[in-house]
Amino acid sequence: MSEDFLSQEEIDALLGEKKEEKEEEKIAPLDFSKLEHVKKGGVPGLDLLFEKWLKIYGEEIRRLIPQVAMVSKETVFITRFQSFMSKIPMPASYSIASMKPLKENFLLVLDSRLVFVIISVLFGGPAKPFKVEGREFTRLELKIIRSVVELTLETFESVWKNIYPVELELKGIELNPTLARIASGNEKVIVVECSMDIEGYEAPFFFCFPQSMFMPIRDIIFSESFLTEKDPIWDAQLRKKVLKTKVKLTLELARKKLRMGDILNWKVGDKINLEVSKKDLFRLYVEETPKFLVRLGKVKDKYAALISKFISGDGNGRRGKEPGRDSRTEGENTGGEAKG
Repeated sequence: MSEDFLSQEEIDALLGEKKEEKEEEKIAPLDFSKLEHVKKGGVPGLDLLFEKWLKIYGEEIRRLIPQVAMVSKETVFITRFQSFMSKIPMPASYSIASMKPLKENFLLVLDSRLVFVIISVLFGGPAKPFKVEGREFTRLELKIIRSVVELTLETFESVWKNIYPVELELKGIELNPTLARIASGNEKVIVVECSMDIEGYEAPFFFCFPQSMFMPIRDIIFSESFLTEKDPIWDAQLRKKVLKTKVKLTLELARKKLRMGDILNWKVGDKINLEVSKKDLFRLYVEETPKFLVRLGKVKDKYAALISKFISGDGNGRRGKEPGRDSRTEGENTGGEAKG
C-alpha cells in the first residue's frame, strides 16, 4: 500500500524544484583600523576655554545677528579626521585658520542649515533653512559667511590672551571638503561641536583641531589648572620663600688656555696676567649659569660688580656672544681654564 504513494524527493523531481545548496559563508577578518573610535572628553582645558569663549561670543554675535537667542557648546570629542569630515552635510563652509605660534591649521565648519537660517532671518524671513538642492553658496551668502567667521575668530583669539597669547589668521574659506584637509584621514582630531539657537531653531557649527597641534601646550589643553583662581596667601608665602632662597654667585674675570706642561712648572710666587680692565664686561654666574654682564667697581673698601645687562640667549644664557665682551674673556670649554 505504501508503494502507491510518492516520496517527497519524487514529488520535487516532478515539479522541477531543486533544493538550493547553501553556500558556505566566508568569514572575513575584522579590520580594526576601519572601526570608528570616538572618545568624548579628555580635554578639560579646551572645554573650559570654550565655556569662557561662549560668554563673549554670545554677546558679539547678537550685534551682527539680533535674532540669535543662545550659543552653546554641545560636546568635545576626539575622532579621526576622515570620520568627522564624512558626517558634514553638503554644502558646508570650511574656514581654514592658523593659530600662531602653533604650527598647524584648524577648521571652523559652518553647517549649511546654520548658514541658510542666518541668511533667512537677516532678510526678514523665518528661522527655517530653505531647500538648497545641492547648490553652492552665492557671493552674497559667502560675504555673510565671512563676516560670521571673522567675528568668531576675533572673539576666540581674545579668550587666549591671558592663557597663551596666539594670533589667529583666516587662511581661506573652502566649499570643497577635499581642499580643506588639515590632517591625514587617519589622524586624530579634537572636535568641538557647538550650536546656535536662532528664534527657536538650533543649527550646528564645529571647530576641528589636529590633536598634534596642541602638543606644545598640552599642559594647558589637557588640564584645567590654568583657569583655577590663584590663592593670594599662597602667592605671598611663595614670594617670601623665593626671596629667602640662597644662591651661589660667581664672577668670572677671564678664561685662559694654558698647557698642562706650563701648569706643572708653576712655582710659588708666579703671577698669572688676566689682562682685564675696568671697561670690560664680565659674566656673573648664578648657580653655574651665566645670567648677567657686569662691570667691576668698588663700594667703600669692598669690591663690587655693577649689573649692566641681562644675558640673552636660549633661556639659560649659554648661547651667543654678548656685545661688549673682549674675545679674550669668551674662552672655550676646554681643559686648563683659569677662572677668577
